[in-house]
Amino acid sequence: MKDENAIVLDYLEHGKPSGRKDEPLAQIIGKKYFNLLEVGVREGKHLKAHDEVYIGEGKRDDVKYIKGRIKKEKLTGTAKSELDYVLNDLIEENEDRFVNFFNNAQPITTRQHSLELIPSVGEKHMWEIIEERDKEEFESFDDLQERVSLMPDPRKLLRKRIKKELEGGKKHYLFVPPPKSEDRDKFIQYD
Repeated sequence: MKDENAIVLDYLEHGKPSGRKDEPLAQIIGKKYFNLLEVGVREGKHLKAHDEVYIGEGKRDDVKYIKGRIKKEKLTGTAKSELDYVLNDLIEENEDRFVNFFNNAQPITTRQHSLELIPSVGEKHMWEIIEERDKEEFESFDDLQERVSLMPDPRKLLRKRIKKELEGGKKHYLFVPPPKSEDRDKFIQYD
Protein backbone atom coordinates (compact mmCIF):
# COMPACT_ATOMS: atom_id res chain seq x y z
CA MET A 1 0.00 0.00 0.00
CA LYS A 2 1.89 2.92 -1.36
CA ASP A 3 0.90 6.55 -1.21
CA GLU A 4 0.91 8.64 -4.38
CA ASN A 5 1.01 11.98 -2.60
CA ALA A 6 2.38 13.09 0.73
CA ILE A 7 2.57 16.08 3.02
CA VAL A 8 5.88 17.46 4.27
CA LEU A 9 6.31 17.33 8.04
CA ASP A 10 9.86 18.70 8.09
CA TYR A 11 12.45 19.81 5.54
CA LEU A 12 16.11 19.34 6.41
CA GLU A 13 18.01 21.54 3.99
CA HIS A 14 21.42 20.19 5.04
CA GLY A 15 20.31 16.65 5.87
CA LYS A 16 20.47 14.98 9.25
CA PRO A 17 23.52 15.48 11.48
CA SER A 18 24.10 11.71 11.52
CA GLY A 19 23.75 11.34 7.75
CA ARG A 20 25.49 12.69 4.66
CA LYS A 21 25.93 16.43 4.96
CA ASP A 22 24.37 18.75 2.41
CA GLU A 23 21.91 16.13 1.21
CA PRO A 24 18.50 17.82 1.51
CA LEU A 25 15.92 15.51 3.07
CA ALA A 26 12.28 15.73 4.02
CA GLN A 27 10.18 13.74 6.43
CA ILE A 28 6.73 13.23 4.99
CA ILE A 29 3.43 11.46 5.64
CA GLY A 30 1.35 9.80 2.94
CA LYS A 31 -2.06 11.32 2.30
CA LYS A 32 -3.99 8.03 2.05
CA TYR A 33 -2.12 5.36 4.01
CA PHE A 34 -0.22 7.67 6.38
CA ASN A 35 3.14 6.05 5.59
CA LEU A 36 5.93 7.96 7.34
CA LEU A 37 8.80 8.31 4.90
CA GLU A 38 12.12 10.03 4.58
CA VAL A 39 12.88 11.29 1.08
CA GLY A 40 15.76 12.90 -0.76
CA VAL A 41 14.82 16.30 -2.12
CA ARG A 42 15.91 17.47 -5.58
CA GLU A 43 18.61 20.12 -5.72
CA GLY A 44 17.22 23.62 -5.92
CA LYS A 45 13.91 22.65 -4.30
CA HIS A 46 13.10 24.17 -0.93
CA LEU A 47 10.15 22.56 0.80
CA LYS A 48 8.31 23.64 3.91
CA ALA A 49 5.95 21.96 6.35
CA HIS A 50 2.50 21.26 4.85
CA ASP A 51 3.73 21.31 1.22
CA GLU A 52 2.24 18.50 -0.85
CA VAL A 53 4.66 16.37 -2.87
CA TYR A 54 4.13 13.63 -5.43
CA ILE A 55 5.87 10.35 -4.50
CA GLY A 56 4.23 7.91 -6.90
CA GLU A 57 5.74 6.18 -9.91
CA GLY A 58 7.19 8.25 -12.72
CA LYS A 59 8.62 11.76 -12.75
CA ARG A 60 8.66 13.51 -9.41
CA ASP A 61 9.19 17.26 -9.35
CA ASP A 62 10.33 17.69 -5.74
CA VAL A 63 11.40 14.23 -4.57
CA LYS A 64 14.61 12.73 -5.92
CA TYR A 65 14.21 9.34 -4.22
CA ILE A 66 12.43 7.65 -1.35
CA LYS A 67 14.98 6.75 1.30
CA GLY A 68 12.51 4.53 3.15
CA ARG A 69 9.91 4.21 5.83
CA ILE A 70 10.72 5.66 9.22
CA LYS A 71 9.26 5.05 12.65
CA LYS A 72 7.32 7.74 14.44
CA GLU A 73 9.98 7.98 17.15
CA LYS A 74 12.63 8.75 14.48
CA LEU A 75 10.82 11.92 13.36
CA THR A 76 12.54 15.22 14.06
CA GLY A 77 11.08 17.45 16.76
CA THR A 78 9.56 19.68 14.09
CA ALA A 79 8.00 16.72 12.26
CA LYS A 80 6.52 15.40 15.51
CA SER A 81 5.02 18.78 16.32
CA GLU A 82 3.54 19.13 12.81
CA LEU A 83 2.07 15.61 12.81
CA ASP A 84 -1.14 16.55 14.71
CA TYR A 85 -1.82 19.53 12.45
CA VAL A 86 -1.26 17.53 9.27
CA LEU A 87 -3.38 14.61 10.52
CA ASN A 88 -6.18 17.03 11.41
CA ASP A 89 -6.08 18.45 7.88
CA LEU A 90 -5.98 14.99 6.25
CA ILE A 91 -8.89 13.71 8.35
CA GLU A 92 -10.91 16.82 7.55
CA GLU A 93 -10.08 16.57 3.80
CA ASN A 94 -11.14 12.91 3.78
CA GLU A 95 -14.22 13.20 5.97
CA ASP A 96 -16.26 11.02 3.57
CA ARG A 97 -13.71 8.21 3.83
CA PHE A 98 -13.72 8.24 7.63
CA VAL A 99 -17.50 8.63 7.94
CA ASN A 100 -17.67 5.63 5.59
CA PHE A 101 -15.60 3.71 8.16
CA PHE A 102 -18.23 4.41 10.85
CA ASN A 103 -21.00 3.42 8.41
CA ASN A 104 -19.38 0.14 7.33
CA ALA A 105 -17.11 -1.07 10.14
CA GLN A 106 -17.58 -4.78 10.88
CA PRO A 107 -16.68 -7.19 13.68
CA ILE A 108 -13.08 -8.41 13.71
CA THR A 109 -13.83 -11.48 15.82
CA THR A 110 -16.87 -12.74 17.68
CA ARG A 111 -15.66 -10.77 20.71
CA GLN A 112 -14.37 -7.54 19.16
CA HIS A 113 -15.71 -5.01 16.69
CA SER A 114 -13.45 -2.76 14.61
CA LEU A 115 -15.30 0.28 16.01
CA GLU A 116 -13.90 -0.63 19.43
CA LEU A 117 -10.37 -0.03 18.13
CA ILE A 118 -11.16 3.69 18.03
CA PRO A 119 -10.12 5.31 21.35
CA SER A 120 -13.09 6.13 23.64
CA VAL A 121 -15.47 3.92 21.63
CA GLY A 122 -16.50 1.18 24.00
CA GLU A 123 -19.31 -1.33 23.76
CA LYS A 124 -22.02 1.24 24.56
CA HIS A 125 -20.92 3.68 21.85
CA MET A 126 -20.34 0.81 19.42
CA TRP A 127 -23.94 -0.44 19.76
CA GLU A 128 -25.34 3.07 19.52
CA ILE A 129 -23.32 3.73 16.34
CA ILE A 130 -24.55 0.44 14.81
CA GLU A 131 -28.18 1.16 15.73
CA GLU A 132 -28.03 4.69 14.33
CA ARG A 133 -26.30 3.70 11.07
CA ASP A 134 -28.90 0.91 10.57
CA LYS A 135 -31.61 3.59 10.66
CA GLU A 136 -29.71 5.86 8.27
CA GLU A 137 -26.05 6.17 7.30
CA PHE A 138 -24.07 9.00 8.87
CA GLU A 139 -23.48 11.91 6.53
CA SER A 140 -20.71 13.73 8.41
CA PHE A 141 -18.71 13.86 11.63
CA ASP A 142 -21.23 16.37 12.99
CA ASP A 143 -24.11 14.03 12.12
CA LEU A 144 -22.35 11.18 13.93
CA GLN A 145 -21.77 13.33 17.00
CA GLU A 146 -25.37 14.58 17.06
CA ARG A 147 -26.94 11.13 16.75
CA VAL A 148 -24.68 9.21 19.16
CA SER A 149 -25.08 10.46 22.72
CA LEU A 150 -21.93 11.69 24.47
CA MET A 151 -19.83 10.86 21.42
CA PRO A 152 -16.48 12.67 21.59
CA ASP A 153 -15.25 14.51 18.50
CA PRO A 154 -14.61 11.73 15.92
CA ARG A 155 -11.76 13.76 14.36
CA LYS A 156 -9.77 13.63 17.61
CA LEU A 157 -10.50 9.93 18.10
CA LEU A 158 -9.36 9.09 14.58
CA ARG A 159 -6.19 11.15 15.00
CA LYS A 160 -5.39 9.25 18.22
CA ARG A 161 -5.96 5.90 16.48
CA ILE A 162 -3.79 6.81 13.49
CA LYS A 163 -0.99 7.96 15.80
CA LYS A 164 -1.20 4.67 17.74
CA GLU A 165 -0.96 2.73 14.48
CA LEU A 166 2.06 4.80 13.44
CA GLU A 167 3.83 3.59 16.59
CA GLY A 168 3.47 -0.03 15.41
CA GLY A 169 3.01 -3.16 17.48
CA LYS A 170 -0.78 -3.22 17.16
CA LYS A 171 -2.84 -6.38 16.87
CA HIS A 172 -5.03 -4.77 14.18
CA TYR A 173 -4.56 -1.81 11.84
CA LEU A 174 -7.42 0.20 10.36
CA PHE A 175 -5.77 3.10 8.56
CA VAL A 176 -1.98 2.58 8.48
CA PRO A 177 -0.44 -0.52 6.88
CA PRO A 178 1.60 -2.44 9.48
CA PRO A 179 5.38 -2.22 9.32
CA LYS A 180 6.94 -4.84 7.02
CA SER A 181 8.20 -6.71 10.08
CA GLU A 182 4.57 -7.31 11.09
CA ASP A 183 1.91 -9.48 9.49
CA ARG A 184 0.11 -7.66 6.65
CA ASP A 185 -3.05 -9.66 7.44
CA LYS A 186 -3.54 -7.34 10.42
CA PHE A 187 -4.60 -4.54 8.04
CA ILE A 188 -8.38 -4.14 7.90
CA GLN A 189 -8.84 -1.74 4.99
CA TYR A 190 -11.88 0.55 4.85
CA ASP A 191 -11.98 2.67 1.69
